Amino acid sequence: MHRFEDRIRSGQFVVTTELTPPKGIDLSGLFAKADMLREHVDAINLTESPRARMAVEPKSVAHLLLDRGVEPIVQITARDRNRIAIQADLLGAALLGLRNFLCLSGDPPANGDHPDAKPVFDLRAVDMIRAARELSQGRDLAGNALEGAPELFVGAAAHPAAPDLATEVEHTKRKIDAGAKFLQTQALYDPEALRRFVDALRPDGVALLVGIIPLKSARMAAWLNANVPGIRVPDALLQELQSATDPEDEARRGMEITARIIREVRDLCSGVHIMAMGWESRIPELLQAAGIRR
Repeated sequence: MHRFEDRIRSGQFVVTTELTPPKGIDLSGLFAKADMLREHVDAINLTESPRARMAVEPKSVAHLLLDRGVEPIVQITARDRNRIAIQADLLGAALLGLRNFLCLSGDPPANGDHPDAKPVFDLRAVDMIRAARELSQGRDLAGNALEGAPELFVGAAAHPAAPDLATEVEHTKRKIDAGAKFLQTQALYDPEALRRFVDALRPDGVALLVGIIPLKSARMAAWLNANVPGIRVPDALLQELQSATDPEDEARRGMEITARIIREVRDLCSGVHIMAMGWESRIPELLQAAGIRR
């Protein structure tokens, strides 16, 4: 199953979303969401213990999604593994038929539900991407030959609205040079910030998927501003949500804002990455409102 990579390489506008595996082995809720989204998105990210809160690891879940006709993107972090384990996991995942990976540093354990866990961070995200490229070329990070090379399609994170644009562009360029084929960004609500980032980065040959979190309420928007580094919901959008007459109207305005942003950034990117945060059932409606009929 290579639909995600094929659509990117052919220049088609792609849509991805993400699901978080549970703390436990009951996957019925995740499967229900994945089955519902299968015909509306090109791939689904599976997060790896986000915010350092332990959950079932994503490779196993991704393998099960393949059996259901859903193409996964496996998030893999440097937080919990050294370079030996990272490379071994990539090879093992390839044996299970997985090829799409998003390389991330990961959230520090001190902020999670096991604060006494020891962080590893042996590699940075850019080093993980380089390791994946080396494996694809038939050798490990130490230069040793492999007995059979995997096919890996690897991406990285980017933050177009980062306060220090020049530094973020430089970091992102290093990830591209290391072998990243697609970028999924932090949630973005300012198309002009994206334009500045694209003009500075010029990501030719690399798919840029703009992240967006649908805004359910003004309270949610304010929480994102206060608690998630790199996310900034402009005051004008906050005021638009605050002017709602009731919660239903507020949610409707949030959907309208999200669809409008997708329309505004469509010519600047290769696709969108929708982090629905409980609104997965509304993704088809959102794509239709944005003019992206799946």
